[in-house]
Amino acid sequence: MAVPVPGRAIPIEGVPNLRDLGGWQTPGGAVARNTVFRSAEFSGLQGDAAKAFAALGIRSVYDLRTGAERAAQANAVPAGTEYIVLDILADHAGAGPAQILQVLSDPKAAEDLLGDGKAVKMFEESYREFLTLPSAMTGYRQFFTAIAQKEHRPALFHCTTGKDRTGWAAAALLMLLGVSDDDILADYLLTNDALLPALQPTIDTFASIGGDPQLLQPVISVRPEYLNAARNEMESRYQNIEGYFLAGLGVAPATIDRLRTALVEES
Repeated sequence: MAVPVPGRAIPIEGVPNLRDLGGWQTPGGAVARNTVFRSAEFSGLQGDAAKAFAALGIRSVYDLRTGAERAAQANAVPAGTEYIVLDILADHAGAGPAQILQVLSDPKAAEDLLGDGKAVKMFEESYREFLTLPSAMTGYRQFFTAIAQKEHRPALFHCTTGKDRTGWAAAALLMLLGVSDDDILADYLLTNDALLPALQPTIDTFASIGGDPQLLQPVISVRPEYLNAARNEMESRYQNIEGYFLAGLGVAPATIDRLRTALVEES
């Protein structure tokens, strides 16, 4: 029987960019499969797809979106699933990742916000804010502390497109578990394969109302420079991933030990 590839995509209609964070190699084994999942929002989940999602056995869903995003696209969470809101951008609701819905429906707003290279700079700044905003530090601390506890796993975490707030959470967790830099970047960039096809109808609609699809490319995709912006901010402030978890997030050493023990399977 073939072993699933690391970071495998899970094709469930209505849950874009749904992936298992497991399978990546660490010095002590592989990241546990079927334990931590990531995705985009899933307000359209229904019918047989909802049954397939429920079959994953997810106990806890962590929603990293702003209040406006949640109001616009409310999650369809299976009955009995723990649902926790961790608004990463509460202290800067106007940050780039929280503006995706707005710009997709308004070509003029898109041009003003994203034109002349502003999109890339905006997203790099947003990634740095994952390391500086009090709401981000609080939200990520609560998330990592929760999933260290067995009763909250299997767990799923997501934002609107599952690429930025979600992307940093995934990268930070993989760093903590000892996954190589190349594999962390590979997992991060898988979003482009998983998400862009799902967003093509949205891109087409944007073009049909007069928008320039090229404006959206830095918004709907992930780029190495985005992740590097967050990583550089982390190293500048905390030297390394352990410093980020301990001194930055205030995660207890025992919690870090539990994460590393529970989320790595010996080879």
